[in-house]
Amino acid sequence: MLPQFILPETTVREAGTGPEIHLGDQQGEMLILTLGITRIIEQESIDISVWGSADGADWGAKPVIAFPQKFYCGTYQILLDLSERPEVKYLRIKWQVNRWGKGDPKPLFSIYLFLQGMQHRMVAAS
Repeated sequence: MLPQFILPETTVREAGTGPEIHLGDQQGEMLILTLGITRIIEQESIDISVWGSADGADWGAKPVIAFPQKFYCGTYQILLDLSERPEVKYLRIKWQVNRWGKGDPKPLFSIYLFLQGMQHRMVAAS
């Protein structure tokens, strides 16, 4: 499967949740999650977690994985191994933002997140 956006590029100023996506044939696979932060202002942070669900309704009490807290623009990747979570059919992300210091107290981030299977990545590298 080709890379799939979990969240197309979006500007966020407060905590939120992205849409759910169905994993399809990537259920139970090793996935690469790529987070892009394309816009920020100084003195702020963002926490992004990825949640899994078997039915698209119950998302559990803990995320399946989370990115380390981010403060800067860039592209960041983490591996999500769903081989021990074969029941997960849906993913969605949640984010929390924080701002401190001078100026507008509202955070400002432009972010995107996509996933791709390791199989696709290895074929593309060949």
